Amino acid sequence: MSDHGQPPLFPPTRAEIESLALAALGRLPDPFRSHLFNVVLFVEEFADDQVLKEMGIDDPFGLTGLYSGRPVGEPAQTGDSPPTVHLFRRPLLDEWVETGVPLDVLITHVVVHEIGHHFGLSDLDMQVLEDMVSS
Repeated sequence: MSDHGQPPLFPPTRAEIESLALAALGRLPDPFRSHLFNVVLFVEEFADDQVLKEMGIDDPFGLTGLYSGRPVGEPAQTGDSPPTVHLFRRPLLDEWVETGVPLDVLITHVVVHEIGHHFGLSDLDMQVLEDMVSS
């Protein structure tokens, strides 16, 4: 995101966050990638108030990503919306600054976690998948 090792002058945009997320999705092993054709990715500034309320989260900076939809293998219902992954830019940037974790690594972590819900993976399975994508 920056040239010659210099820190960026401006925070990454939604488009830059989306680009990092799509790159992370592209590194998923094929058995997973082939089941993502109908998953829609959104990058928003924050989760909306309704989502935060439903999840019992008071601080809008407390949610970096969200998966919505039926996991792979569950039968679709008439009227189902496509599965979605939402990334929340401002909380991601806050976590990036607070932790010092490289932004691409942080976004990969959140993307793999949310996609893990699409596949019904356990936290341990998500960690194994993240290790595969990160190496």
